[in-house]
This record gives sequence, structure tokens and C-alpha cells, in this order.
Amino acid sequence: MPAHTPSASPQEPDTFDHASAIEACARGEESAFRSLYDLESGRMLALAMRLLGSRDQAEDAVHDAFIKLWSNAGQYRRELGNGRAWLFSILRYRALDQLRAQGRTPRGNSDALETLADLLANPEAAADNTQTAHQLSDCLGELELPRREPILLAFFKGLTHEQIAEKMSSPLGTIKGRIRAGLKLLQECLSR
Repeated sequence: MPAHTPSASPQEPDTFDHASAIEACARGEESAFRSLYDLESGRMLALAMRLLGSRDQAEDAVHDAFIKLWSNAGQYRRELGNGRAWLFSILRYRALDQLRAQGRTPRGNSDALETLADLLANPEAAADNTQTAHQLSDCLGELELPRREPILLAFFKGLTHEQIAEKMSSPLGTIKGRIRAGLKLLQECLSR
């Protein structure tokens, strides 16, 4: 992973091309990595602190997420989803791994809709805008139960795909497909 020094003026998240930056990271372009870090590390830290409840653990999760981004950027496929959501999903899985290792569950389950909104749309919107939480709730309500339930189990309960497949008595590939399709529909709904 490249050493980091903050840049002078990061762009706003909604105008930044996360997908292209991740693809540039896959090619080893450190400036793209720095841009992603400058733009998202603060928001990622805030989200990790909400999930983990500890600044030290949150900093570790963000650090691990950026290492994984740099190491695995070549695995990102823009046709499968939003670059920003991919980046935040790395953080989410890192935080959940830390919690599982400690035998804990995510903090703020009462704020589950806000946390999911953070991951799918704008990482700071849910904290600042209850309309986003209502919109997400409405969009979740539009999903068919077979797509909604695995998403809720993954994001709100922190279950792995394997655990969800077992709980729902469905093949793992089916669960992964339902989650992927459901998240895509949620993103489309939220962008309306």
C-alpha cells in the first residue's frame, strides 16, 4: 500500500468517479488511492466508529479496508455495482470480522436503516437526513421478500452469506444472487 499524504482539495463524493479510481488503483496508480483516501477515510471512520463503538478499532478497520482496496482493486467490476458501495462494503466486512472475532454484534441496531443507507447511498446522509432513512425504508418495502430478507440478515444481523443460506435453507449461490440483485434495486430506488 502506498504511503499517504493528504491532497489539497478532495472532490465531493457525489461528483467523484469511484469506479475509475478503484480501477486506477488496480493499475498501481497511487494518486487514485490518495484521492479515494482523502475523500472517504473520514466518512469511513465515522461509520466504523458507529459499528464498532471504539475509535481505535474503527481506525484499524479503516486501515485494513484501504489495504484490502489496494491489494484487491483488480477484483472490482463496475458492472456489478457502484464503486463507492464496494469500498464501503469492504469496510463493513472488516468491521463485522472484528466484531465476530470478539463475539460481539454491531452497535446501533436501532439505527439499522441509517447504517444501511450509509452503505448503499451516501455515507453521511443518514446521520444528517431522516428523509433518507424513510426513503430507504420505502425502497426496502418494494423488494420482494426473497431479496429483502437476505439483505436484512446481512446488514442488520451481520450474518455471512453462508449463515444466511443455512438460515433460509437456500443454496449459497441463490443467496448471493438475491443479495446482489436486491442491492442493485435498492440503489436504483434510492437514486430516484
